[in-house]
Amino acid sequence: MAKYTKTSPWSDTRQNNFYLDLLEIRPVPAEADDFRYVIENQYRHRPDLLAYDIYGNAKLWWVFVQRNMSVIKDPIYDFEPGTVIYLPKKTNLAKFLGV
Repeated sequence: MAKYTKTSPWSDTRQNNFYLDLLEIRPVPAEADDFRYVIENQYRHRPDLLAYDIYGNAKLWWVFVQRNMSVIKDPIYDFEPGTVIYLPKKTNLAKFLGV
């Protein structure tokens, strides 16, 4: 049985000896100090690169999707230059994830 870290989008998803259950969405709450960000060309279809540059961890790409569910439906192909999204501050994200 796999163990998922607190930073994983699957950490709250139930699992048994054979399979991982349906994904339990971990909505990232909006905070008053989230910052507005316009996706740049260098991050086109690459939320992992933006996550690495901002949070130091490429595996936190899913945070952008969960924080901006009304804007990003497809985590790769909706990550287009010019799209406006909101990003949680690193300290708020760490508090939310419990790390």
